[in-house]
Amino acid sequence: MSWDDAVDGVDRDTPGGRPPRAWEVAQRLRRHAAANDDGPQEDAWPAYAELHCLSDFSFLRGAASAEELFERARDLGYEALAITDECSLAGIVRGWEASRATEVPLVVGSEFTLACGLKCVLLVEITAGYTRLCELITTARRAVDKKGYRLARQDVERLLFDVDPAVCGLFALWLPAREIDETQGRWLQSVFGDRAHMAVELHREQDDAARLARLLESAERLAMVPVAAGDVHMDVRRRRALQDTMTAIRHVAPLAECGEHLFRNGERHLRTRRALGNIYPRALIDAAVALARRCRFDLKRDIHYRYPAELVPAGHTPTTWLRELTERGMRERWPEGVPSSVVAQIDSELALIEKLKYEAFFLTVEDIVRFAKARNILCQGRGSSANSAVCFALGITVVNPAESRLLMARFLSEERDEPPDIDVDFEHERREEVLQYIYAKYGRRRAALAATVIRYRGKSAVRDVAKAFGLPPDQIALLADCYGWGNGEAPMEQRLREAGFDPENPLIRRVLAVTDQLRDHPRHLSQHVGGFVIGDAPLSTVVPVENASMDERTIIQWDKDDLETMGLLKVDCLALGMLTCIRKAVDLIDKHRGFRLDLARLPNDDEATFQMIQAADTVGVFQIESRAQMSMLPRLKPKEYYDLVVEVAIVRPGPIQGGMVHPYLRRRQGKDPVTYPSEGVKEILGKTLGIPLFQEQVMELVIHAGYTPSQADGLRRSMAAWKRGGDMEPHRLRIRELMLKKNYSPEFIDQIFEQIKGFGSYGFPQSHAASFAKLVYISCWLKRHEPAAFACALLNAQPMGFYSPSQIVQDARRGQGGRVSIDVLPVDVAVSDWDNTLEGGHVRRGVDDGGQPSLRLGFRQVGGLSEDAGKAIMAARAQRPFADVRDLCQRARLDEKARTALAEAGALQSLAGHRHAARWAVAGIERQRPLLPGSPDEEAIVLPAPTVGEDVTSDYRMTGLTLGAHPLSLLRERLQRQRVVDSRQLRGLPHGRGAFAAGIVTGRQRPATAKGTIFVTLEDEHGMVNVVVWSHVALRDRKALLGARLMAVRGRWEQVDGVSHLIARRLEDFSHLLGEIQPGSRDFH
Repeated sequence: MSWDDAVDGVDRDTPGGRPPRAWEVAQRLRRHAAANDDGPQEDAWPAYAELHCLSDFSFLRGAASAEELFERARDLGYEALAITDECSLAGIVRGWEASRATEVPLVVGSEFTLACGLKCVLLVEITAGYTRLCELITTARRAVDKKGYRLARQDVERLLFDVDPAVCGLFALWLPAREIDETQGRWLQSVFGDRAHMAVELHREQDDAARLARLLESAERLAMVPVAAGDVHMDVRRRRALQDTMTAIRHVAPLAECGEHLFRNGERHLRTRRALGNIYPRALIDAAVALARRCRFDLKRDIHYRYPAELVPAGHTPTTWLRELTERGMRERWPEGVPSSVVAQIDSELALIEKLKYEAFFLTVEDIVRFAKARNILCQGRGSSANSAVCFALGITVVNPAESRLLMARFLSEERDEPPDIDVDFEHERREEVLQYIYAKYGRRRAALAATVIRYRGKSAVRDVAKAFGLPPDQIALLADCYGWGNGEAPMEQRLREAGFDPENPLIRRVLAVTDQLRDHPRHLSQHVGGFVIGDAPLSTVVPVENASMDERTIIQWDKDDLETMGLLKVDCLALGMLTCIRKAVDLIDKHRGFRLDLARLPNDDEATFQMIQAADTVGVFQIESRAQMSMLPRLKPKEYYDLVVEVAIVRPGPIQGGMVHPYLRRRQGKDPVTYPSEGVKEILGKTLGIPLFQEQVMELVIHAGYTPSQADGLRRSMAAWKRGGDMEPHRLRIRELMLKKNYSPEFIDQIFEQIKGFGSYGFPQSHAASFAKLVYISCWLKRHEPAAFACALLNAQPMGFYSPSQIVQDARRGQGGRVSIDVLPVDVAVSDWDNTLEGGHVRRGVDDGGQPSLRLGFRQVGGLSEDAGKAIMAARAQRPFADVRDLCQRARLDEKARTALAEAGALQSLAGHRHAARWAVAGIERQRPLLPGSPDEEAIVLPAPTVGEDVTSDYRMTGLTLGAHPLSLLRERLQRQRVVDSRQLRGLPHGRGAFAAGIVTGRQRPATAKGTIFVTLEDEHGMVNVVVWSHVALRDRKALLGARLMAVRGRWEQVDGVSHLIARRLEDFSHLLGEIQPGSRDFH
């Protein structure tokens, strides 16, 4: 997860991570009816409606958001505001949200520049016009492969040729060029009739009077109604510097060379009605207002969207078919008979689904999951949908309702008035098969991915701004690093000085000021990670569709928040690397150990697996591999499946900031008594020892107090919104009143409410944690009992997780406790495949039978070697073994890059010997012709073998890991002279002892809840050392913290409750000792 894309350290897509965007917009606009630049307005001035206004979804043109524009329009007393982004409706839902919050009517529209040069704005009058506008934008966007659009007159004519202009539902505003071409106006009239208007746009330029006269004369000749418009690009004049900079970025030119592209002044903002009254004739202003009043279309009210129902066979309705499939699933899930409580739960869920008319949605998800399972693609539902017994019966989720407390209101509520959210994870390597199945089943016109809005963050913003201001590339790179990872709490002035800049330099100050303005503005649309929207009719009748950057994909112009606001259903087909890893491990075990693992019947009480988990030996497993999780495991000591559910959920901002972690641990460790104020509370919180750790528990507590399920869901939303301006006070008073009536003590009520507020930072749904805990256990079982297959599958599923291939390999080779070590073999052209493979071992004869195979590294680990080259080597080798390097290169047709990569990686050892010999052999493949006939052949050259240090350097450079000596073992004598201890000696020190240790930096992590603390992982020849760097140390020793490859740490060694770490007092950069060795570090937020 990127820090930039987080809310309070929680990914925006995480279940429960944030309230609806429409709610946030309304709260912000309600809180500050901010004063505009020009002070109070006089109602005596004429009413005005702006009909040509670009938001920042006209990427790098509009310099203000819809929220800012509507706030300004409200303050100026505008009668209406049109959002007319260029060939786009990507920002229109945001416009609708701001319109509703400010009560300024929204006019929906879009600006176009046709291929012939004609420029116009189309405004929507009624629903039919909106549908045609969506079709026009879709046609224009899909006419080009990637970004941009192309719309010809013929495209417009084709879409409108059989429609009477009087009922087409659109108005056209002609935007004449500086040299007025009346043929353009006549063509618009031929298409739109008297619905074509002329936009008169005046911006206090020296020729305004003459321009106005020419436009009015032209309008009179054409019998076209002129209207006042502003060509608005910003809400207030002071955004002019930002708008100019955006223009330079858009034209990929420095500001100094952009004169012809920049506006002459700052008049393209929302001007006061007084100013407009002094610029435009009253008739033009009145005409604009009259036209706006004719645009009666309301985005939310008038859009008609239906979910497809073709999955229902003849003789069934969606309701009866969903029940039929559910009952089939019930018989499969409970062959011995369905518990009566589950039957009642399913019946109530089906009744609610029928009432809300969501049957077709559930049928679609079931169909997708059934397809994946038929293709042996591992998949699993997660999130709040795991609260649904129907989803379990349909095979969508894996959380058995008979084994857990489900709360349907967390997933689906009658009062909530929003579609259900079903997230399904698929193997990340095979998810594309699922996506293409959806496209094939519903067609390109009815299925598309949701969009994701890519916004400017610190680094990207300062790069583009600095380039626009003409800074050289080296300075741009240094400035970007000032916004880079790990800067944390360091003041910008300190960052600039360390990078060699003078913070007082006027140019640098201007660059940073504009950078701050550009941050968070939209940059472009990308595709959502897997949110599919499917419609009964073509999607382009509801929302424009455009080509995605990836081939064979299309996206709509709305993101997930837009869909939530508009009530459109989205199926999330997400990619999960661990599912790929598990499937590959199962296949490897089947192939090399003769044992087909049945994941559904894997016993979830394996003692050896839980012992490994308690020892925090969890490198590479799912979810519990992070530093925070590994620190929690020895304290929590999971010994059953539900403990893993708790472990997954407890290391989250909500429980941490709600003060729930330490009370739970103290109760679990027997340090505090486990008490409950009543049997009702014990029933709800019994499994978590009286401490609420999950959102569902909070909801159940207030339902127990007297809330209805829908009111409890409202509390959940308030919890998510509390830190962003939501009001929890009404809930506090009501909960207090209800619980006092049930004789709970005021102290208990206050404690519970403080814990509830903690979930404002984010609390994990229990259903989501339970889904993930299944994968946690499976991955841990594989690591413990089949470590070779697990390590091999994990390497083949990269990139994923916290750990690099080097750490995964070192961990597999070391082993720990009862987990055996694995022999890892180098890349070798004589035996390696593209993927990493297993060699040797024997058929499984029982648990921990000693038959683990060796792990052979594959060509995928070699940097600079393409998959095509790797497959070519495999194909040539299948015909017959390679005789020598020349035979390999000729039969596999390897180019110079591939030959060199293999030699540098040591993959030619079986054919040529050591690396120096391999390099020589590769260099002689294309042998020079002799100068004269009969000249003697070159003599064989015998080169000395490289040193151990040279081999290790080449290993890291080409494969990112070494199977030879660890770099720290080569430096150990030198480090000992400086009194640096190794990790084995460190673990033998008593608690509280001072220590000086060093290691290769393999990871840095800065959690949002750690208040500036950074956790660093160091590795030496004996294992890993966890380092805690407090914020003041991080601030002082930033350069060593962020830049060191080999870091030395002076600090205090701590060992408490089985958790050990080094508390840093001083960091030093020892990278110079590594020479050219470049080990990688994985840095996380």
